[in-house]
Amino acid sequence: MKPNTNIMKSPQSLYVMTGFVRLPKNKLGQVRHYALPAEIPASKQKYIPSSGTYPKGFVVAGAHAGVKESNTRFPDVALICSETPCSAAAVFTTNKFQAAPVQVSKQVLEARGGEGIRAVVINSGCANAVTGKGGLEDAKSMSAKVDECIGAPSSGTQDTSSLVMSTGVIGQRLPITKILTTIPTAHSTLSPTHASWLTTARAICTTDTFPKLLSTTFTLPSAPNTTYSLAGMTKGAGMIHPNMATLLGVLATDAPITAPALKPLLTHAVSRSFNSISIDGDTSTNDTIALLANGAAGGIPITNSPASADYAAMQKVLTSFAQSLAQLVVRDGEGATKFVTVRVRNSPSHDDAKTIASTIARSPLVKTALYGKDANWGRILCAIGYTQGIGEGTVVPERTSVSFKPVDGSEELKLLVNGEPEAVDEERAARILEDEDLEIVVDLGGGVRGEEGKGGEEGVYWFCDFSHEYVTINGDYRT
Repeated sequence: MKPNTNIMKSPQSLYVMTGFVRLPKNKLGQVRHYALPAEIPASKQKYIPSSGTYPKGFVVAGAHAGVKESNTRFPDVALICSETPCSAAAVFTTNKFQAAPVQVSKQVLEARGGEGIRAVVINSGCANAVTGKGGLEDAKSMSAKVDECIGAPSSGTQDTSSLVMSTGVIGQRLPITKILTTIPTAHSTLSPTHASWLTTARAICTTDTFPKLLSTTFTLPSAPNTTYSLAGMTKGAGMIHPNMATLLGVLATDAPITAPALKPLLTHAVSRSFNSISIDGDTSTNDTIALLANGAAGGIPITNSPASADYAAMQKVLTSFAQSLAQLVVRDGEGATKFVTVRVRNSPSHDDAKTIASTIARSPLVKTALYGKDANWGRILCAIGYTQGIGEGTVVPERTSVSFKPVDGSEELKLLVNGEPEAVDEERAARILEDEDLEIVVDLGGGVRGEEGKGGEEGVYWFCDFSHEYVTINGDYRT
């Protein structure tokens, strides 16, 4: 599977299509502002697709409501609709203060058993979180208004067929009249085109510097001559850490996946993608990743049977796609200058490996050292050593190795080998740390507990560095 990441050759055309404009820089030379369109950095333009192959039977739109008064013209309401009822599943934040749209979407999915879902409506600019009963009513009214537009009037949450998501500042009520007025406008402009998908992806952004959109095609063992499509959009740049983050995402496919199969497929994919990224270690109130499947391309329905070759193939496609989409979030981390992969090998279990990788990814000292291009590998060792919740004997200093893996394919720079420090070539280390991409490899030298030398499990995390800009962005978040 190769997600479509074709480069738009003329950045100016993106501004026309999505409403981006160039804003004046502040006194520190930074251009990212909350809930306002920002200039797309030259280094990020390569992640914006110039075309895509989108799933049959899905139409999308982005429209302007002015959720934030400072937003006078740019899209901030997104609508993703299926022309026929879908199977649907979602993974939500584990934060105790779950936002109203999270609660309402959970109710919709539970009431319908993950079947008969028609749409997802999303607003940016306000999270509708910690807003009490009024916030719940607002989220319900958004769902009901979408149902009304698509010809499925509802009388309450249990009857609605639309999921709801919101993102933005916590603790403020939505300007619900603006949103309810804009939903019919969005509905009237629904389209299956690439331009519409890109505009819709733009509408869900907050401090993001570019819209995050991917699409791909694939086949299934039972239908090798049928081409299926999978598309996804996500947003998130700060307050990012499982489970999950201030992160929203919608994935849609025209493959025929049953509701019972959809949830485990999504859970598996999210655990290895959106739940394997970190920007700042904060988990938000609104996190939602939803997957819709309408079966419009035909074929035999995919069930969650362990013996199903289609299920196994779909799991591989979905997980790989979700990883590509999640990595875009890290690449757009607030103030980030580096995209870092940390790979922990030869662990007794996948969970232990992932826990260690997560601890390294969250360490402010590791992240600031990387920003400063300092090969201070002692900070990595410290993070490994204080990792909580792993099995006895997982980390043994005498068999632990750490290295930097350059992106150019050259030999790893060994920092520690079986607990013994290497004579580090500081000049080469500095050259490696100049690159935007970096991989940190941690080899625990074990695997199966008590049987040193046997191969073990691997855990991977993706994260970014901490820069001065991150502090500035979040210090000015509401202003």
